[in-house]
Amino acid sequence: MTSNFALGIDIGGSGIKGAVVDLTAGDFATERLRIDTPQESTPSNVAAVVGEIVSHFADQLGDGPIGITVPAIVQHGVTLSAANIDPSWVNCPAEKIFEEALGRDVVVVNDADAAGVAEVGFGAAKGHPGLVIVTTLGTGIGSAIIHRGVLVPNSELGHLEIDGYDAEKRAAASARERESLSWDEYVPRLQRYYETVEFLFSPDLLVVGGGVSKKADKFLPRLKLRTPIVPAQLQNRAGIIGAALLAVDKSAHPGAPR
Repeated sequence: MTSNFALGIDIGGSGIKGAVVDLTAGDFATERLRIDTPQESTPSNVAAVVGEIVSHFADQLGDGPIGITVPAIVQHGVTLSAANIDPSWVNCPAEKIFEEALGRDVVVVNDADAAGVAEVGFGAAKGHPGLVIVTTLGTGIGSAIIHRGVLVPNSELGHLEIDGYDAEKRAAASARERESLSWDEYVPRLQRYYETVEFLFSPDLLVVGGGVSKKADKFLPRLKLRTPIVPAQLQNRAGIIGAALLAVDKSAHPGAPR
């Protein structure tokens, strides 16, 4: 395959999903393959499943690049945290482990960063020339900061302290479910969160992803912000597409720090 194709793999707490991505079209070039995340989700066990996915797409991928998302902070290929996966990922040389297991180069990225890159490349913020902040409202709050198309990695804006609370404890979609909040009760929490992000970063566009974004009409029109705020478009494809995009970027700039 040409450099317009790459394999994206999205590692989650319950499933590991992969597909070859056509980076000209900005969409899957194959059917997505999903395999359950191992119950003991250590790096070596997860790498074995990733190997199955890579083998499955071997004919379509050829020697194309591979991008892998993880629910963790990733600095220079090392995972510094672990969300919904085994604690052994903390301070783990994940990129090296995957490369040794697969026998080829990969790029490992934070899952929210990958989703953000995808939304700027092909989704709700496609071609935006300014500062875009993408947030994912789910179990926690993931975030990605992209300025003029360039990712500023590992922003972790779900952990801003707001009114004495870790922001995601009150504003994540899981908080709404856990506390059985009505939209009238939940929207003020989102307002407080997004007005704080707006004050701190003065973005040109806010994009809201995560499963709750399918109900964006219930809350986005009620937020009072200077910044335009829109729902994400790529939904559960974003991580895979973003991972593929970042893999191609790495192959084009092999010496760049990441």
